[in-house]
Amino acid sequence: MSRGRRERVATSLPGAVGAEIGAFLAPVDAELRRRYPGDPGTRQPVHTVYVPADAFAAGTLRSWGDRALAALDEHAPDVASFAAAVGMDPALAEAVYGRVRAKLEREPVEDLRVDFEDGYGDRPDAEEDEAAARAARLIAEAHRDGTAAPYAGIRMKGLEAAVRDRGIRTLDVFLTGLAEAGPLPPGLVLTLPKATCPEQVTAMARLLGAFEAARGLEAGRLGFEIQIETSQAVLAADGTATVARMIRAAGGRATGLHYGTFDYSACLGVSAAYQAGDHPAADHAKAVMQVAAAGTGVRLSDGSTNVLPVGPTARVHAAWRLHHDLTRRALARAYYQGWDVHPGHLPTRYAAVFAFYRESFEQTAARLARYAARTAGDVVDEPATARALAGHLLRGLDCGALDHTEVARATGLTRSGLEGFAFPHRGGPPARAP
Repeated sequence: MSRGRRERVATSLPGAVGAEIGAFLAPVDAELRRRYPGDPGTRQPVHTVYVPADAFAAGTLRSWGDRALAALDEHAPDVASFAAAVGMDPALAEAVYGRVRAKLEREPVEDLRVDFEDGYGDRPDAEEDEAAARAARLIAEAHRDGTAAPYAGIRMKGLEAAVRDRGIRTLDVFLTGLAEAGPLPPGLVLTLPKATCPEQVTAMARLLGAFEAARGLEAGRLGFEIQIETSQAVLAADGTATVARMIRAAGGRATGLHYGTFDYSACLGVSAAYQAGDHPAADHAKAVMQVAAAGTGVRLSDGSTNVLPVGPTARVHAAWRLHHDLTRRALARAYYQGWDVHPGHLPTRYAAVFAFYRESFEQTAARLARYAARTAGDVVDEPATARALAGHLLRGLDCGALDHTEVARATGLTRSGLEGFAFPHRGGPPARAP
């Protein structure tokens, strides 16, 4: 282009055409906003701890933390022994090990699920009623005295015919107990297991709506997770992805999709010796879940391992290595949450999570800083990548893998600045660190 020359700009379309196209697409725009609102921007726990309802007590969370610390003391009392046990680079382990111990002392459990399903089994009605009422009382008391996990709730029995009435009653007893103890606590989570069809999800949404009406709660206050544990939940008889229809059937109440490793594997006929989170059948199911949930604000959780870190040190180390590697594998596949079923899993859960965020911290922070400052680097990043970079740092901050000071120093951004890049649909320019 010659300097100083102004190009003649010409158009051919009548002005009304743009307005007509806008009117035509307006309903589609609204539907896309409704179905794909984006990530809610709240903290996502790195795990869910499952505790059978009959074993849940006021000191459960502290007990899990203490038992996890005792396992470290016995089987990996220093950085070198822990690094060798899980196969972690010693330099990275140096930055992780102390953080793991501090986490176990400060906040050993991020998400607690009192289990009334497989981990509890079939009990007399009076016994399950009592357990549901006790769970409500203990969770309410924990919130009052400041010892509650950031997220907590129950896994009820499902809505399949054989256990439907019991599941509904347990849900009612638990929620009623919480409601009578005061305002429903923040971080309340409810889990619907073994959903096989969208109609069961719709029924769960109606149950929660009925409870809200009965207690005078704001409509939509209660949400729930859907456990994907059957082949029918992934692929329907007509070949469509049932899980995508389940999200829609929840009417905006679905908060998460949780993969059920062993029920799902058994449903497909996978032999017990090969039922694991890295089986090809598991990868397929979780990939379908991931695509179905993308953009909806519904979060994902991986399943668990049934190999417990108990017994002599060699056996504990083998179980730790397995759990660490499965957790690390899931994180790389954007499954940022999983189940833990034993206190001995906590050290390797947090070690894998902290290492995941710390090993990539410098590169991630530098890329985001360059993007924010609009300076060139060796990678050309786009807005979508900036969202991923900022989201990665926020998750690291939320779990304790990263510190606000080091993130602000490396990126030049405050937390609200990170959120501005991670959640641009909220609006507002990203804030710079002072």
